[in-house]
Amino acid sequence: MPCSWRTSDLQLLLMLTVFLVAENINAGEEGHVTSSTSLQQKDKNNCSSALSVDRKQNHSHPPTEALSVDRKQNHSQPPVEVNTSLPVLVDKKAVLSCSTVPLKNVLLTTWEIILGDKPPCIRAHRRDKHEATKTNCTDRRMTWFYRNEQNILQIDPVVITDDGYYRCQAVTPDGNFHYGYQLRVLVAPEVTLSPSKNRTALCKAAAGKPAAQISWTPEGDCVLEHEYWGNGTVTVQSRCHWAESNVSIVSCSVSHETGNRTQSIELNQGVRTTVFPVSYLLIMLYVKSSVFLVILVMVGIICFQRMNGCR
Repeated sequence: MPCSWRTSDLQLLLMLTVFLVAENINAGEEGHVTSSTSLQQKDKNNCSSALSVDRKQNHSHPPTEALSVDRKQNHSQPPVEVNTSLPVLVDKKAVLSCSTVPLKNVLLTTWEIILGDKPPCIRAHRRDKHEATKTNCTDRRMTWFYRNEQNILQIDPVVITDDGYYRCQAVTPDGNFHYGYQLRVLVAPEVTLSPSKNRTALCKAAAGKPAAQISWTPEGDCVLEHEYWGNGTVTVQSRCHWAESNVSIVSCSVSHETGNRTQSIELNQGVRTTVFPVSYLLIMLYVKSSVFLVILVMVGIICFQRMNGCR
């Protein structure tokens, strides 16, 4: 009897121990899950608060305001650089204006002239001290003066070697203004049209700058040739043949920046056979006969005189 009671008490104690261990394990897992959930929730709250702060900051400084400030700043600055192409006929005058900035606002003006592989010519003028400087500038045809509140660089006369880039910089209290000219010297070609044998004609545009373009009316069987010269000019010639006998007059048109020219010619004009009237032939025969008779009479007289002198 005492032994059975002890056995049941031991069983009850064992069951109670197992139950308590299981409860502790479950409580630990729940605590871990609860802490993890609270940490995730805390992170979410922190992210939400940070996002709300960023939104408030962005809302307090909208992008349109910054854009408007940039636009105002850009609007207050002059344009950085302007370039233009300036064609000028050779032996004429070229006038280059520095900028549209009023002269009274310009503190310093600089011209930089780049011609091929030569060292750049730099000319500067400081308005407040009336100081002018030159570097690698020896050409007397280039003069610098002021006219109508403008800064003017003049080249008179223009030659082929003036072809190049001319860059001006005006320094003002509001910023710098750059203006560039690509000076292109034009040379008008000498146009000639001449006929040849076998219904052929030659049209030539000699020593033009840039190269001229040639076209024919009516169109024929043509061969185009270019000849380049050391000074930059080009000679263009077109030789055409017309096989149709109904084409008698042809026209050559030369297109060029200095102006367009057209010349016409009649085919076989230089080798055409001329038919003289019969009366003209009779007169020529009479003149030749008279001259022959006069010469014959003079020879007879001379011979007769010599014969008498020998006797």
